[in-house]
Amino acid sequence: MRIRTVTGLVGLMALPLVVLAHHSVPANFDSSTTVETEGEITEIHWQNPHVRFTLRVAEANEAQAEWSLQTHSLSIMKRMDVTEPFVKIGDRVKVAGWPARRGVGMFVNNMLLPSGEEFVFSFNAKPADLRWSNQLWGTNERWFAEGGDASAAQRGIFRVWSTSLVGGEGFIWLPEYPLTEAARAAQAQYDPQTDDPLLNCGLKGMPGIMGAPYPFEFIDRGDTIEMHQEEYDTVRVINLRARSTTASAPSILGYSTGRWEDETLVVETTAVNWGHFAARGIPTTEDMEILERFTPVESGSRLEYEITVTDPAVFTEPVVMRKSWVYLPDVRVEPYECVAD
Repeated sequence: MRIRTVTGLVGLMALPLVVLAHHSVPANFDSSTTVETEGEITEIHWQNPHVRFTLRVAEANEAQAEWSLQTHSLSIMKRMDVTEPFVKIGDRVKVAGWPARRGVGMFVNNMLLPSGEEFVFSFNAKPADLRWSNQLWGTNERWFAEGGDASAAQRGIFRVWSTSLVGGEGFIWLPEYPLTEAARAAQAQYDPQTDDPLLNCGLKGMPGIMGAPYPFEFIDRGDTIEMHQEEYDTVRVINLRARSTTASAPSILGYSTGRWEDETLVVETTAVNWGHFAARGIPTTEDMEILERFTPVESGSRLEYEITVTDPAVFTEPVVMRKSWVYLPDVRVEPYECVAD
């Protein structure tokens, strides 16, 4: 088979594996090794949670193998201004990426197009990331936009907010957590290939959904605030008139109550039964309590976020995480429409 192996990471070096873990990429692909191959595109699946291609590769003995290729979600591709497939069935391409741990396939980081241009599947693609060409295809400007609008400050939080990677503030997850012995034991037994709650479009609950890199929108409904998140077409309801949570049936998003502290929306969430912290083997219990603070900066260009998670059975102390979003006037919350494997 015409395949070349190269040790090391290529293309997505700027993208933390914690983000890829949203859809089991580390569980399914070996990110310590990069392989190359080439062939003919025979199938294109332009969809969430991963864009997929099938590549027919000629082997040395003239037999043919079908490679299953996948890369980012369609939602992420849209943020790179890629709204339509950049290849078509019958095109011959060269690809490089992380090999599949099972079967024949890869997570694609680089693709050489028939035009001679090269697509680099990275949030921060640079000429140095090119493998075969001197023509970089695509743009990543949205991922590094500063945000801003002269009238934005007048609208508070009720608009669409986008993840920006400026200053490394785009992700909330920490490299390590203060786990109890019981939680560490549960994490050690976790098998992402079978236990990942996101397999086959399984829904994402709290607090995991707050780590999504996709846009979301706050909508004022009077007695409630709705938080429409693009990932999994999620709608969180924040109740401004609190009622007893003891009567609230547990759910993957829990029961949220909100209050205003000046311009800051403070949200308290309980009764969460998703059972996962961030889909990486850390469990949670129904005793978990979540406190969130959403604060728009004075200029209106950015939304500061702080989340505190308390679950004594899992964490030896409260876990505090922070990130920020930016306001980009032309961004909308698009349908996610996850397609199961």
